[in-house]
Amino acid sequence: MSSSLAKLRMRSKRPVPPFSTESMQKNTRVMAPPKTPQKRYFLQPRATSFRMYYDRGDLPIKMDYLIGGFKIAWTVDIDKLDYGLYLPLFFDGLSETQHPYKTYARQGVQDLLAHGGDKIYPVIPQLIIPIKNALNTRHNETMCVTLKIIQQLVMSSDLVGPALVPFYRQLLPMFNAYKVKNLNCGDNIDYAQKNNMNLGDLIDETLQVLERHGGEDAFINIKYMVPTYESCYIN
Repeated sequence: MSSSLAKLRMRSKRPVPPFSTESMQKNTRVMAPPKTPQKRYFLQPRATSFRMYYDRGDLPIKMDYLIGGFKIAWTVDIDKLDYGLYLPLFFDGLSETQHPYKTYARQGVQDLLAHGGDKIYPVIPQLIIPIKNALNTRHNETMCVTLKIIQQLVMSSDLVGPALVPFYRQLLPMFNAYKVKNLNCGDNIDYAQKNNMNLGDLIDETLQVLERHGGEDAFINIKYMVPTYESCYIN
């Protein structure tokens, strides 16, 4: 009874803003601070060029439906593709969060990197903005997939790792913001870790790949952008 009576008395008091002269008056109560709105990721900030090409039917890929599911197939020899056009285009599609766009883009990027070799290095400057856009979606799945793509990109050629070092200032701010974002699930099973979709762990793995393959200037540039990063060569 006493607690309910106290609540009733508080409700009957006039609400006043904090840190004001009114808050010193009788029969008043200080208003609680406003709630911070929950920060939500911005799924797709723009219509990608990849989506435009797909909707027009200008991409040299198709989807084969099989008994066990579907498979992405190329309509032309992948080794004969113009990497200056198609590699940045498929990287642009990494920002997509809807099927079938994201499915085509992700598989296309993986295939192009697997067969690219020395054709990837000249296109590196054109890949930075699409990678940055994908990370800036703040969409967990999209960011995890993009981090895996960055690892594959770095290891696709010996020239790629050092070529990315000048672009760390554009790529690594999001790494610094999400480096400690690991799920604390207590005694439950972390299925994201099983599927290698834990964002914090993937960021650590990607930074280590960048350091190992980025040459002698990689670590100091990573450390500048991500101060909490420790070299993988220390231990």
